[in-house]
Amino acid sequence: MTQRINDQRKRELLSTTVEHIDIRTFDARPIIDAMGKMSFTSRDLARATGIYNQMLADPDCTIFLVIAGSTSAGGCMDLYAELVRSNMVDAVVATGATIVDMDFFEGLGHRHYQALEVPDDDTLRSLYIDRIYDTYIDEEELQDCDFTIGRIADSLEPRAYSSRAFIREMGRYLAAHGKKENSLVRLAFEHDVPIFCPAFVDSSAGFGLVKHQVDRMKAGQPHMVLDAIADFRELTEIKIRAGATGLLMIGGGVPKNFVQDTVVCAEILGHEDVKPHKYAVQITVADVRDGACSSSTLQEAASWGKVSTAIEQMVFAEAGSVMPLLASDAWHRGLWKDRTPRRWAQIFA
Repeated sequence: MTQRINDQRKRELLSTTVEHIDIRTFDARPIIDAMGKMSFTSRDLARATGIYNQMLADPDCTIFLVIAGSTSAGGCMDLYAELVRSNMVDAVVATGATIVDMDFFEGLGHRHYQALEVPDDDTLRSLYIDRIYDTYIDEEELQDCDFTIGRIADSLEPRAYSSRAFIREMGRYLAAHGKKENSLVRLAFEHDVPIFCPAFVDSSAGFGLVKHQVDRMKAGQPHMVLDAIADFRELTEIKIRAGATGLLMIGGGVPKNFVQDTVVCAEILGHEDVKPHKYAVQITVADVRDGACSSSTLQEAASWGKVSTAIEQMVFAEAGSVMPLLASDAWHRGLWKDRTPRRWAQIFA
């Protein structure tokens, strides 16, 4: 009886799915234009949107989409997928949670849920429901994601892989077995857009990959490993070859620092002609006073030689509330229609 009651309670809590916003269904250009005549965060957002459109209009610019935080689970997942589908970004640097627990997870057919109420978190734990603020995830479904990652690892040749190389195999899996066409991982695979996760195992991928290694070690068999140095080398190689680059950054943390550090790494490798990122936009709510990487301003990054201060904009806002406006404006202006696909993943084939 207790189990049946718990099952019923779980169904009640997981009854309303998160619906991801479709930037094609509304035109934000009039709103962004009006915001440009305002002040405070509104004008900052209009400036940031203008900079992103400059990136799209620059025929020499490679655009990096940089994602940290939980906006994908909160309703921006299809937005990021559309940027890949419409050739509006050329490479992605993200947290493992964004790529695995959120996008790959939904690519397998699972969903995120709106928390219409937030009971005691110990109660949620007893029901195997994980919480991200006011969003729920079914832990049993998340474990299916973990085990799927493990099976992908089991299918690969036992050698070293960058996160980009492994995520490409995840995209290949979704192309063959996935249940959602509008998946960032799947579309990136199909459009040769490389995805890097510099802290990949800090996600559901970590559980699956640990199981893969433990099982192989118990069987006395070789196992695959992740090569974090290859991540940095490959991303730096793109920066060296790309020339002009632009950053569209949501949140901060490791992905932000990782993509910015490619400029310094290129210099260390003797490529002193590699210039700082030409364009940069960061959307964050982090305070700048604690000196952490997540909150450091783009102006501060210029002191390290990572970003040019000529064309940059900080937007201090919750990304889920402003990214739909920025992306819709850029999509409807249509500058992406004339861009040449970079297909950077092909250089590692």
